[in-house]
Amino acid sequence: MKHGLATAIIAGAGVALGLESSLAASLVSAKKLEVNVEEAKAEAERTALWAKIGGWCAIAEWHPAIAKCEESKDGDTEFRTLTLKDGGVIKEKLLEKGTTSYKYEITESPLPVKNYTAMFSVAPDDDDLDEINVLWSATYDANGAEDKEARKVIDGIFKAGMDSIKANNTAADKK
Repeated sequence: MKHGLATAIIAGAGVALGLESSLAASLVSAKKLEVNVEEAKAEAERTALWAKIGGWCAIAEWHPAIAKCEESKDGDTEFRTLTLKDGGVIKEKLLEKGTTSYKYEITESPLPVKNYTAMFSVAPDDDDLDEINVLWSATYDANGAEDKEARKVIDGIFKAGMDSIKANNTAADKK
């Protein structure tokens, strides 16, 4: 029998979640966290998980590299400024927001990437009614680094975030 978030597993995702990759040179990174839930409670579990991790600045609560997140607006456009624990600063622009998803782009960053657009969501699993998925994917180009190095950096960011979500939700389940 499967029990809540405690049975979450991490797997690499090969789906870019609707992100446009019209440039052949663009790189793609994606991670998927599969969370087993009771089938009858899947929608409630998805909504509850999104409430914990899906706020525009909630990333500061679960990503180990983020020291703080500050939200700002320029007209109707929403931004977040992430201050990293090593002192770096990343500014991101919200492009789209759904019930349990958002799409954003990096506008300023010390990361070795440019043209970075990403999607973060909590979605039902298409083929397992007793699973929900945390999905994080991005398309980008290397900037000041080889493709392999740029991908390694983004993959590492995604892995650290998903590992933290898994650890925090597993620990919460055991209380």
